[in-house]
Amino acid sequence: MPGILPAYSAQGEGYPLVLLHGNGEDRTYFDGQIGAFAACRRVIAVDTRGHGQTPRGTAPFTLAQFAEDVCALLDALSIPQADILGYSDGGNITLLFALRHPARVRRMVLNGANLNPLGLCLPTLLAVECTYAALRVASLCTNQARAPLERYALMAVQPHIHPAALAALPHPTLVLAGTRDVIRRRHTRLIARMLPAGRLLLLPGGHTIAREHPAAYNAAVLEFLREGDSEPTFAQ
Repeated sequence: MPGILPAYSAQGEGYPLVLLHGNGEDRTYFDGQIGAFAACRRVIAVDTRGHGQTPRGTAPFTLAQFAEDVCALLDALSIPQADILGYSDGGNITLLFALRHPARVRRMVLNGANLNPLGLCLPTLLAVECTYAALRVASLCTNQARAPLERYALMAVQPHIHPAALAALPHPTLVLAGTRDVIRRRHTRLIARMLPAGRLLLLPGGHTIAREHPAAYNAAVLEFLREGDSEPTFAQ
């Protein structure tokens, strides 16, 4: 990773659990989860590149680069393998990380992830595309549009993960979404179906179910993660 390591916070002891937030947010998104998870895990909450306290740097502003940033952070912390929970764009980063570095992952929780922009519900997709187009025009006139343009590009033109690629990920995976999520229901079901050890769980609420219903969310995630406690490593 050229030049920077992601900012992060660490809390608790036990098997490492990495938390990856969504677009335009930072690790404080998980304030309602960190304490609960840290009771039995070493929780590492990350600010992705250009978010929170992590600088933009000079590397490409792409989900693939963010996945490599996570790898560099795990290397720096001497963590060979971890469970990873990714929300929204963080879920997409989790998938890209697992595809690139499968032996570094034991279990995954994908919350509101999508394989491509068409996974977004139509109203959300149209809003993203219209804003992205407006920012492209604005960026011709002012540098102030650059940062929001890059962030909207993460949703408007990324990711590009072929569903068949998920067959290469045998890791136990909990695919989480809200019943009123901005990700199409059939798209979420597709992700769970294409993962060899995927498990679908829909919780009442929208895209931000971790914040809307933290108790139910935390209980579901911890139940899933604890199933892996008898499997300290995942041999790839």
